[in-house]
Amino acid sequence: MFYLLNILIQMKILLDNSSLYKSLRPFNDLGFVPTMGGIHKGHLSLINKSNRLCKITIVSIFINPKQFNNKKDLKSYPRNINKDLKILKKTKKVDFVYLPRFKDIYENKNKSKIKLNKKDIILCAKYRKGHFEGVLDVMERLTKIVRPKKIFMGEKDFQQLYLVKKRLEKKYKAKIIPCKTVRDKNNIALSSRNFHLNKLNFEVAANIYKQLVNIKKNIKKKKNILNFLNHKKRELINNYKIKIDYLELRNKKNLKTSKKMNNSRLFIAYYLNNVRLIDNI
Repeated sequence: MFYLLNILIQMKILLDNSSLYKSLRPFNDLGFVPTMGGIHKGHLSLINKSNRLCKITIVSIFINPKQFNNKKDLKSYPRNINKDLKILKKTKKVDFVYLPRFKDIYENKNKSKIKLNKKDIILCAKYRKGHFEGVLDVMERLTKIVRPKKIFMGEKDFQQLYLVKKRLEKKYKAKIIPCKTVRDKNNIALSSRNFHLNKLNFEVAANIYKQLVNIKKNIKKKKNILNFLNHKKRELINNYKIKIDYLELRNKKNLKTSKKMNNSRLFIAYYLNNVRLIDNI
């Protein structure tokens, strides 16, 4: 832990709730970027936006065990706190980093009463039982602790963004700020999970993105969008030997199944090298 403190000069690290409350007390214009580590350019774009809109930026790094529906996924999730802190310090745009312990977040041991509405059990919620209940629970707890004015979240996890925004903005004063998906040179959406992909996986992911763009272009020409997407889903599975959870067109305002391209997004979740990837365009 002393090593962590030594590499932080301008950026202040907060190791528990007591130091957080004391440090943040003077500020009322906080921009909050919640992360589970594995910091990449997508996270940095959130930090940049927070810097533009808020006086103070705080980043949290907390791998929340309660949002993993698969124990193997939790165990293999990328962890390199020293690397993450070096990246954050280098930006010179982060004022505070919050590294809570499990007991700091879950000091209130009351069991979460969060339950998704039936209409929200779609896309990832349909395939990852308990995942979003865990996400919403930890986001509520973090919001109560940090008390930010604005929370910055990426559009890559669009369903997560939608659910968090719908729940938190009704209950708290914090405003959820959507941020565009950041992609690499091959248009693959940046994700901490990408650390588990090999060169061949990246080539496949790049091709799948190209296919998604073509599918989206051709949707407007199709009378039966559902049949068209089912056909394209089978094509992707056969051509790239991948498992796909879903390939769906949904309205971006309410996530209802859509029959037209206007105000809609194409959503996909698939597996490469046993790594679950999501995207939407």
